[in-house]
Amino acid sequence: MPTKQRKPINSSSRFQTHLTFEELTRKKPEKALTKGKHSSGGRNNKGQLTSWWRGGGHKKRYRVIDFKRDKHGVPAKVATIEYDPNRSARIALLHYADGEKRYILWPDGLKVGAEVVAGESVEVNVGNALPLRRIPLGTVIHNIELKIGKGGQMVRSAGGGAQLMARDGAWAQVKLPSGEVRKVHVECYATVGQVGNLEHENVSIGKAGRNRWLGWKPHNRGVTMNPVDHPMGGGEGKTSGGRHPTTPWGVPTKGYKTRNNKRTDSQIVRRRNQK
Repeated sequence: MPTKQRKPINSSSRFQTHLTFEELTRKKPEKALTKGKHSSGGRNNKGQLTSWWRGGGHKKRYRVIDFKRDKHGVPAKVATIEYDPNRSARIALLHYADGEKRYILWPDGLKVGAEVVAGESVEVNVGNALPLRRIPLGTVIHNIELKIGKGGQMVRSAGGGAQLMARDGAWAQVKLPSGEVRKVHVECYATVGQVGNLEHENVSIGKAGRNRWLGWKPHNRGVTMNPVDHPMGGGEGKTSGGRHPTTPWGVPTKGYKTRNNKRTDSQIVRRRNQK
């Protein structure tokens, strides 16, 4: 599924690229597997702005994705491959042998009509879900659980693929796309293969309006603001702020470590920025 360059008939189309959507086999989603999605505009439950530069964007319906893959031993056929506006990956509609329908993340190479299944002793084929203790070392996996039975939380975006590196007792070592090596319990489930839509990272947005369609508003730099709004604001003419870059509340933004999750520090074997 390659990217396509737009004909530069005006300045806004000159740098745009878009996907060709060749792999999609259906335009409208399965209605029973969708639900309404509330647009927060970056506000929390008190109406306070907590995520800046968000709002607007095209209206979307949420597709309910099966991240748990908990129908063990029940085979399913891939019925369609569809677009999902809520994520960079594509989704696949499964028709199970017992009549149930579910969406999963579409792995690269999975064709319509193929059979997938989840369980303890299934074959290691693309789209099948198994516990980490049953997956051979070196296999590329995605949709990896962090807690047993909670559902996949890691490696879910387009083109994502982790590698199972080692097993030691009750723990497996998984190399994530960022380069981080992390310990995951061997009873946690993962799906075989790499997430599809590999060309997503090569798409050029090309114009500001296209970001507005996605729900992103213009981003103001701190140095363009007034002193009352940002520590780097103010000054006569253009200034670089006269200090190291900070947030509006004075916290450094470049090179300053903000991680405060000591609970899972022991699970990280090698950090992503370690050389």
